[in-house]
Amino acid sequence: MDFSVICTIKEVAMMEIRHLKLVKAIVEEGSISKAIFKLHLTPSALSHQLKEAEYQLGTKIFLRENKKLVLTPAGEKLYEAANEILDILSATEQAIKQMTFGETGEIRISTECYSGYHWLPSVMKQFQLLYPNVNLKIVMEATHYPLQKLLANELDIAITSDPVRNETIRYIELFQDELVMLVSENHPWAMKKYVEAEDFRDEHLIIHSLPLETVSVYQFFLAPSRVNPKKITPLPLTEASVEMVKADMGVMSMAKWAAQPYLSSSALKAVKIGKTGLKRKHYIAVLNGKKYPDYFTHFIDFLKTELHVVWNME
Repeated sequence: MDFSVICTIKEVAMMEIRHLKLVKAIVEEGSISKAIFKLHLTPSALSHQLKEAEYQLGTKIFLRENKKLVLTPAGEKLYEAANEILDILSATEQAIKQMTFGETGEIRISTECYSGYHWLPSVMKQFQLLYPNVNLKIVMEATHYPLQKLLANELDIAITSDPVRNETIRYIELFQDELVMLVSENHPWAMKKYVEAEDFRDEHLIIHSLPLETVSVYQFFLAPSRVNPKKITPLPLTEASVEMVKADMGVMSMAKWAAQPYLSSSALKAVKIGKTGLKRKHYIAVLNGKKYPDYFTHFIDFLKTELHVVWNME
């Protein structure tokens, strides 16, 4: 820190940090009313703090000209010092937090499939025990379109099973799972070893949400055979969809691992999709060439370890 900054700090040493924040807010917000909102103060509290600051400084900080507050020469000096001091304090606070708790930052994440939200929150919770200052944020509105949101810089990590060729995107293999059809024990499919695309023509397919092109069983199994189910119903609530299947009112696809809890009773059956099964690989997609902080790499490694080793999702 140079000598001029040290002198500036000494000039306002008797003032409190709240006074510096007050002056900064009034100048940058452009009005008392906006400063009140930003600082969460009442008008009387703001007025009292401003008088305190002027008393400690021994001179006026603002003058009122044409209903606007304008900095006095002393106020300009104080505002300059406030910026310097508050920036130093903020940087120091961040450095101490990093020394004490590890790295700080944010990771915005989304998947193209709602089934991902069955396992993602649990992994996030475990990671935040190790990195409490890294905010992991699920961006629900990016579901089904994570790659587009990644390219638009609205996401940091996109989880997808449908990678597209793009030099801007780098893919990291995460895990592989298998999709099955969940059907009622009374459904004709319950006795089948596997179902073929043609079997869907007379069926009521329950999906989580539209568009249909983002539904894996349609995208990778039905569409290539040019087969459309007789009826399609989007139903966002998994439990409601399962109950409809139990009542033999339709069929639905699920990841095999996600279907397991529903197969404990004999009311439901899981049927293989296609003779060899419908398997899909899931990838972590990030921007190619972008420099990420260390905690970002740690999260990706943690995610891969949890899914491959702990949960053995293969």
